Amino acid sequence: MRFGPVPLAEAEGAILAHSLALEGGRLRKGLVLTAEDLARIAAAGLASVTVARLDPGDVAEDAAAARLAAALAPDPQAAHLRRSDAFTGRVNLHAVGPGIVALDAGRVHALNRIDPAITLATLPPHARVAAGTLVGTVKIISYGVEASALAAAEAVGRAAIRVLPVVRRSAGLLLTESPGQEPKLAAKGRRAVEARLAALGMTLAGVMTTAHDAAAMAAALAALPGEMLLILTGSATSDLFDTGPEAVRAAGGSVARFGMPVDPGNLLFHGRIGQRPVIGLPGCARSPALNGADWVLERLACGLELTDDDIAAMGVGGLLKEIPTRPQPREARDRRG
Repeated sequence: MRFGPVPLAEAEGAILAHSLALEGGRLRKGLVLTAEDLARIAAAGLASVTVARLDPGDVAEDAAAARLAAALAPDPQAAHLRRSDAFTGRVNLHAVGPGIVALDAGRVHALNRIDPAITLATLPPHARVAAGTLVGTVKIISYGVEASALAAAEAVGRAAIRVLPVVRRSAGLLLTESPGQEPKLAAKGRRAVEARLAALGMTLAGVMTTAHDAAAMAAALAALPGEMLLILTGSATSDLFDTGPEAVRAAGGSVARFGMPVDPGNLLFHGRIGQRPVIGLPGCARSPALNGADWVLERLACGLELTDDDIAAMGVGGLLKEIPTRPQPREARDRRG
């Protein structure tokens, strides 16, 4: 691509490199100049204009952006994405419904190394999205790119990004009460859980409240409706064989793991009863603030299996914002006044 000032007589068909404010309206950069445009520029007293010209074999910015976006999501319906029209070298990819982002980070990195003018920015892997959320944006920075570089980017990025939709659409919630517990605590937990489910397009299929007792909890878990089961206990779980995990086993289920390297959210456990995933929520799930339970809930709701490696990997970036209402903050507040 060639770039620089040229006389107006030589500028027709070239790409305007800088916006111009003229009487009757602005000419935007990136405009392919016509004879009418050049007449307006001449009337403003200018004799030359800075333009770009594509070389043979270059692909114009809008066409290049559209091609790359089509390679990234060749079947938008299957990828649960919507591609925008190309404009000023940009195409946006939007989610069409709730879910989490699935992408091949290695291929995105490789795509962004091909040519500095070819760029793809995305949300992080497993980020939660709703209908209309911007998941990724293709931007061709210059007015055109070499066809060979674009073809390489298309090959590397093919089908590299999608949204995993929510496949489990309902959950049952078990609340337990401990002696001396404030009555409003259970109601607060229910509201927070219901809001989390609603953000995923899920419904709260049923709620049961029992004493903090493994046998009573096991009976409730067997009776609760929902494609997933959530447990929010009045007393925090402190061990793999504490009351909550034991209740899951007593209901005929299994516990895969207790504890996760996400703070707040350390005291989470998860497992399964039959085909239904079970999450033992940490106490911080009573707050609407982001915590480790959100990441586990979102992945299981979207049909992913969670391995120990998956949860261990959450530790990088797992130190989340402090919740002011936590009973035991990470760091003691300065009380010196």
